[in-house]
Amino acid sequence: MVERRPWQSEADLLGRADAAHPPAGVAQLWASAAGGPGATPWEHDDPHPALAERVVAAPDGEHRTAVVVGCGLGADAEHLSRLGYVTTAFDVAPSAVAAARDRRPGSAVTYAVGDLLDLPAAWRRAFDLVVEVFTVQAVHRVVRAELTAGVRSLVAPGGTLLVIQAVADEPDDDGPPWPLTRAEIDAFGQDGLVAVSVERLDRSAPGGRGLWRAELRRADQ
Repeated sequence: MVERRPWQSEADLLGRADAAHPPAGVAQLWASAAGGPGATPWEHDDPHPALAERVVAAPDGEHRTAVVVGCGLGADAEHLSRLGYVTTAFDVAPSAVAAARDRRPGSAVTYAVGDLLDLPAAWRRAFDLVVEVFTVQAVHRVVRAELTAGVRSLVAPGGTLLVIQAVADEPDDDGPPWPLTRAEIDAFGQDGLVAVSVERLDRSAPGGRGLWRAELRRADQ
């Protein structure tokens, strides 16, 4: 019998918990997973392939800002920084942010603790590129509309939102995670954001599901 790791028990509890305070549950899950290399299934040193193959370098001489939602240990954020973006990365879990800073001394990325349900006013429509990979699906769908609105609010005029999530053909309460349906992906296209492309990629997310990759843009004004 395979021994369950502490974070797995916490994930089960998060899946059954009341969703009134999702940030606290996610932070607790991260804290329980702080156990060195391989402690969690979401820990990785390379950017997500669906991100790396899509985002190109920032144009030379242009000040382009980027933010990574739910940055974890920072692999996606560091990739954007190397591409020339002035990058901010935030996570609701202080333990994740602390681990990212410790792991990457001297990084040009600004790592911060942040909550999609209570974002700083200075971040509103402040970023040319917003990247959201697997964060919304980590929290129960009863607060999905609020989380999606938080992600949308970060996109600057003329900016781009890149969303990568696991596929659900029908809503499913058996989580975490709670993968997104096509309708839930389309819900990112509000408040002035318009879908440029929505792809159902022929590859697997954790758990063996397919992947959504959606790119949306906000008008210049």
